[in-house]
Amino acid sequence: MAAVEDTNKLSEAYPMNAGDGPNSYANNSTFQKIAVNSSQEVVREEIAEKLDIQTFLLSSCNTFRIADLGCSTGPNTFFAVDNILETVQLKYQSQGLSSHQIPKFQVFFNDQTTNDFNMLFKSLPQNRQYYAAGVPGSFYGRIFPNASIHFFHCSFSNHWLSRVPKEIGNKESPAWNKGKIYYSSSTTEVTRAYETQHALDMERFLNARAQEIVYGGLMVLIIPCRPNGTPHSHTLANITYETLGSCLIDMARKGVVDEEKLDSFNIPVYIMSPQELQVAVERTGYFSIERMEVLPNMFPNSSLSNALLSTSHVRAVHEEHIKQHFGEEIIDELFNLYHKKVEERPSKFESGKTIVSLAVLKRNTN
Repeated sequence: MAAVEDTNKLSEAYPMNAGDGPNSYANNSTFQKIAVNSSQEVVREEIAEKLDIQTFLLSSCNTFRIADLGCSTGPNTFFAVDNILETVQLKYQSQGLSSHQIPKFQVFFNDQTTNDFNMLFKSLPQNRQYYAAGVPGSFYGRIFPNASIHFFHCSFSNHWLSRVPKEIGNKESPAWNKGKIYYSSSTTEVTRAYETQHALDMERFLNARAQEIVYGGLMVLIIPCRPNGTPHSHTLANITYETLGSCLIDMARKGVVDEEKLDSFNIPVYIMSPQELQVAVERTGYFSIERMEVLPNMFPNSSLSNALLSTSHVRAVHEEHIKQHFGEEIIDELFNLYHKKVEERPSKFESGKTIVSLAVLKRNTN
């Protein structure tokens, strides 16, 4: 029997802040929660119209399996799962099926092995209507058996690359990103390296899901994007990471941060456009795009320029990654400095271009 693929070899891990403390991801994921809530009506409509339960009824399987990819620590994953499950139940009931004919539900919560699964499972809703399981591993490789999942959900995760492009940290490479921690205001070579890594990652992601999902199954992707045609340098992510990078540079000048460590640190995030997502789906050919749209009113300007909210969000997402590279002792000073810079120039953050795209994909039958 072939060994199960070790997906951890495919990627590096960048965990969100664990636990339920004041700097935890669980308590600082407001934007992600807004995205999940904004997507719920679209998800309900697409399940009602597109989910092919007749095919599932003909199979001998009496379990409907849902997987949330990049689940982190909650509670947003539970909101998404509950919405999917309740809508699928209604669809089965609309077919005139009795309660004992409606399948049982199993939900798989997936994230990297370094994710705080203890926090996730401590937070599981007590009145849940599903059997829960954790599945560790990178979603840029295989994590489930063939044709085992009926519905995939992935929110605010596909913008994370599997790794920083190797040439970015190579001093001999034209793409060496010296003095910067992000690609969007860097050289053409750096940007191209990120684009190439993103294209490869999306191909791996879609190819793996195509093997794991049943024919007729649905996948919902919620992805922070830049509007089509918008330069990378005009995005909110660029402003955020440029500001964070300037804080690290200031600290390097004071000797608090080692300059060589700064030159080798890069954020593994790529902000795609909806067009790039469409190209990736069409190139792999396994899925049809049933619906693609921009979620409305996702980021009011007042929230983007709110220094406390911005700092809390960035810290919850990136503190562990920064700590692994530079050490824990710089964290408080770094984010105090970041908070101060956001307060000084709120209009800069309000000018950043950002949208959230929702795509509903269906597994092709041929």
